[in-house]
Amino acid sequence: MGAAQRRAARRGVPIYCWHSLGPPPDGARDPFLYVSGAEFDRQLGLLNERGFRSVTLSESRSFVPGNAAVLTFDDGCRNVMRHGMKPLAKHGMTAIQFIVAGLIGGKNDWDVKHGETPEQLMDEAEIRDWLAAGHEIGSHTVTHRNLANRAEAEAREQIFSSKKMLEDTFQLPVRHFCYPHGRWTPRVAELVAEAGYETACTTKFGVSTPGDTPHRLPRIFPLSTSELAGKAAHRLARRLTSLRNVR
Repeated sequence: MGAAQRRAARRGVPIYCWHSLGPPPDGARDPFLYVSGAEFDRQLGLLNERGFRSVTLSESRSFVPGNAAVLTFDDGCRNVMRHGMKPLAKHGMTAIQFIVAGLIGGKNDWDVKHGETPEQLMDEAEIRDWLAAGHEIGSHTVTHRNLANRAEAEAREQIFSSKKMLEDTFQLPVRHFCYPHGRWTPRVAELVAEAGYETACTTKFGVSTPGDTPHRLPRIFPLSTSELAGKAAHRLARRLTSLRNVR
């Protein structure tokens, strides 16, 4: 967690975002989506040392800067259960997993079709274990579609149906949403609010402040300055390779 992230935390509540925990598999197109279990443990330890406590997204709307953080995971990967449960318990912290409601127990099909390595998603029993440990779940749509380029009817179905599916399966209210790929439009955000979600997370960098629109919350990827630079360079290289292949 770099100096810029620490400075940002003084202005509001940081909402941290992870995807997968553990070593990146061979052939991973974006290894920066993976954080080792040891590094995750170290990051939680640093938060504790700096006086942060974990809070829910609902609670974050009323906390003052400097003493609270929200821990979020996108996609519902099984490796978070394997590598994250012990560090979270060790440091007395809770987190929320944004679940792809139509792919529970399946794989990250939305990435695999673009050449990414398959990653197993939590099944129903594992999600129940996650909840029993005091953590939360939210919605990440039905099939992880980019809502920014969907017709309104399909976007509505992805947003509304995922909430109902999760609530029916786990018999609890699902109050929070996360935009797949971080993509949204003002109309999509309106649909999320209409569906009854309290908040929605983006991938825009920043901290949550009381003045933020609750369905456009920024987040922070807990990477060092050098890791952020490496991630940007990696994505640029992938983009250039893709453009060369088109020619």
